[in-house]
Amino acid sequence: MLDELKYLERLTLRLAAGMNQLPDEVRARHAEFLLSKQNPDGGFSGREGGSDLYYTSFALRSLAITGKLEGEPAERAAEFLQSCLGKQAAIIDFLSLLYGAMLLDTSAGIDIFQTAADRWEDRVAAEMERFRRDDGGYAASDEGFSSSTYYTFLVLLCLQIVELPPQRPEQIVEFLLSRRREDGGFVELGPMKRSGTNPSAAAIGALQILDAVDTNVREEAIDFLLDRQTDEGGFAANTRIPFADVLSTFTALLTLTDLGARSEVDLAEVAQFLSSTEQPSGGFTAGLLDQVPDVEYTFYGLGVRALLEDVR
Repeated sequence: MLDELKYLERLTLRLAAGMNQLPDEVRARHAEFLLSKQNPDGGFSGREGGSDLYYTSFALRSLAITGKLEGEPAERAAEFLQSCLGKQAAIIDFLSLLYGAMLLDTSAGIDIFQTAADRWEDRVAAEMERFRRDDGGYAASDEGFSSSTYYTFLVLLCLQIVELPPQRPEQIVEFLLSRRREDGGFVELGPMKRSGTNPSAAAIGALQILDAVDTNVREEAIDFLLDRQTDEGGFAANTRIPFADVLSTFTALLTLTDLGARSEVDLAEVAQFLSSTEQPSGGFTAGLLDQVPDVEYTFYGLGVRALLEDVR
């Protein structure tokens, strides 16, 4: 059944199932931290500034997998998302809005698109095509010249949410494979030579959506990602960064699990690293050198905890 769901639907259910294996106190503590960060307008912010779609989406994801996206906080978040409808937005904000709306609908029964015009999904898809480039990928903005591995993945996620197929998918696959390097990883931008954990996870995620992960890509990506686990126990973003971070740990562990290589990861070391970033009063920091928890890294931290509980 999970295989029939959209990528983000499947991910949300997997993480929620993992979170359900944890004590109620753990889920409640982190949910309380997140709810304390909700702004008067219903949205969430990063470490500074006002509410924005990006951080609001991370908060809603975390609340959804802890089972706390409900009631008045959900209603307030819906008001914030509705206030953003119709505004010009970058791809990442489109995805944040669509994903947040999907979570509110499934978790709290709130449909922020109830009064939207007919076939608004077609307009979303048309908006996405403004970012398409000649190489088959998608750029970070309509003014960008170079396609981005990460933003190409985001576009595919957006199209899945609105239930529309990508245009010329074979060109997208060709683009993604052009970002693959000899070490088996992937880069974010064409001129880059050194692969990264997060671009590799994005590329594999996109290729999974397009059903284009062959044996060679799978095995070499596994080897590349396994090599990114550090002495700290977590995963580093690339070979030049000696420190692990929670974001890279989440994307690496998720991708390795999806590729069937979870058993090759030192999960005890991952758990030890993660515990060093988990705050007693709730929330997670980015890594050992970070002292301030925020809503984005709290999602990644909760995601790692959930994946560590994965018993599939």
